[in-house]
Amino acid sequence: MTRSKDLLSKTRGQSAYQAILAAIRDGIYQPGDPLREEEVASRLGVSRTPVREALGRLQEKGLLEAAPGRGVAVSILSMQQIFELYAMREELEGVVARYAARYATDAEIGNLEGINQKFAAASADPKLAAQLNRQFHARLYDAARNRYLRQAVEDLQETIALLPDTTFIQEGRTATATEEHVAILSALRNHDPIAAERAAIGHIKTALEVRLAISKMPE
Repeated sequence: MTRSKDLLSKTRGQSAYQAILAAIRDGIYQPGDPLREEEVASRLGVSRTPVREALGRLQEKGLLEAAPGRGVAVSILSMQQIFELYAMREELEGVVARYAARYATDAEIGNLEGINQKFAAASADPKLAAQLNRQFHARLYDAARNRYLRQAVEDLQETIALLPDTTFIQEGRTATATEEHVAILSALRNHDPIAAERAAIGHIKTALEVRLAISKMPE
């Protein structure tokens, strides 16, 4: 019975963790916003215990930071942290693409192409485009066939949730990203790890350029 309760508590804590992370990613909680157990629990419709566990885990991962006198707040990334984040993203996404070029099946590549087509059609909806882009990359992680690499890139993706807005708010970015995805897919079709890695790194380099450009956009 005790073990069952522990598993249920862990499941609820994980669900709360994912829900809070999604709220950060969707901009419901912005960088710098305070998060209070009672308010979050009320919003999620759960008790404070799993929320407390989730907030603690998010703080351990650096997604939340201590806020004197008000508990915790959503972390704010410095410009240096953003550069470091994208530097690691370049490396990891490049390795993912290289592995995927070796191991992806025709069915997986076809699925990725289908997701990219939906992504291309979502240019008028930046939020939907961002969701489809995450889906594209998640399936690419699957195709890489390496659980440890997948865990590393997923941890990085959680930190990316702290970045305000999505790069797809920039006019034309969804179209250019679609073509960057096509370059990766072409390398996968040709089973060319070097070309796949190069295309993935270029994709992330451009994403950083767009990120820096939108951060300078007038309000």
